Amino acid sequence: MSRYSRVAIALHWLIALMMIGNLAGGLLLDTFLDSPDPDMVAIGRTAIGLHKSFGLTVLVLTLARIGWRVANPPPPLPGHMTPAERVLSKLSHYGFYALMLLMPLSGWAFVSTAKVLRPLPWFGLFEVPKLPLPTGIYGLAREGHEVMGWVAIGMIVLHVAAALKHHVLDRDDVLARMLPLVRRRA
Repeated sequence: MSRYSRVAIALHWLIALMMIGNLAGGLLLDTFLDSPDPDMVAIGRTAIGLHKSFGLTVLVLTLARIGWRVANPPPPLPGHMTPAERVLSKLSHYGFYALMLLMPLSGWAFVSTAKVLRPLPWFGLFEVPKLPLPTGIYGLAREGHEVMGWVAIGMIVLHVAAALKHHVLDRDDVLARMLPLVRRRA
């Protein structure tokens, strides 16, 4: 079984780390922002800025990842996988690509349609322009962003469980071919 390319592996793990960090940060934001402690609120505001910057970075890296995947198809699935497992694998990958595009876009949309428009700096380096959207979609964009966050958490849990199933139960190389510096099983 062949491995993913180094570029595919790097994009996978960069995006995964940013998504997990952003999901954790998103869950903790209210704790900081609702705190009576001004220092905690300041931390929350900094976290929001990082959340937005990493979200926009996920969007850009996902576009790069899709382009890379089109030009460099992934290795074939193991022959022992059932047709149902193959369908689930494809659906979960397409679902992740949809989330990696739609979550940052929905966040960008709700920031762009908020009643109080705040700057959208990317790591303090430059300001990202607002999307030209009607303010009436603010609630939908915000709710969609939150719902997709919970869906992403569920999908990540299933993705990790599937990778571990392949490694422990099926004893194949599905997990190893996406891990950096790990060699195939003999």
